Amino acid sequence: MRTPEEQAVAAAIIHLMRGVVYREQDESSWTTLEHRAPAVRDHFAAIGVEVVIDDTEGYAYLQTKPDADGEEPLPRLVMRRTLSYNVSLLLVLVRKRLVEFETAGGDDAKLVLSRDQIVELLRLFLAESTNEARVVDQVESTLRRAVDLGFLRPLRGRTDQWEVRRILKAYVDAQTLSDFAGKLAEYAGPGARASAGSSAQGEPNG
Repeated sequence: MRTPEEQAVAAAIIHLMRGVVYREQDESSWTTLEHRAPAVRDHFAAIGVEVVIDDTEGYAYLQTKPDADGEEPLPRLVMRRTLSYNVSLLLVLVRKRLVEFETAGGDDAKLVLSRDQIVELLRLFLAESTNEARVVDQVESTLRRAVDLGFLRPLRGRTDQWEVRRILKAYVDAQTLSDFAGKLAEYAGPGARASAGSSAQGEPNG
């Protein structure tokens, strides 16, 4: 029979395997990670997975460790998936907006974007179309995917507003923003879709 401490560690491990653990949403698991991080890390280290805990932003997640030279690669627990151009673009543009929001003094608040704001963010970079309904459909599809991946969260009771989850900062870093900023001009306009997609490892689903 597990002790209360062992039970708490087991619960934290399971929650990490399900997705991102947020301090504000799961205080019990977060407290366990703060006090029993070595035990949780040891559990995942045996299967080649690293536990990343960001105390400043208040989230924790899993990522696959690089294979050491000469070691037989292990099967991946944290899967790498290819994202479409539209989803990649949305994540980078929203990440840029998050930087602007924090620079303006919004560190302790949540960045919330409306559907109209997201449409305007994407419009310049989507393939040109005179069909407004088609543009909106593209945005809706992209939004659903970003929500499924855990980067955006619909606000309860509001059908046209989404909270930007700060875990996005771990997946779109400053270097990615810099690299992408230099390409935005060439991506804009017709044929932008074909420019490229990007990959993300271990998309959060919390």
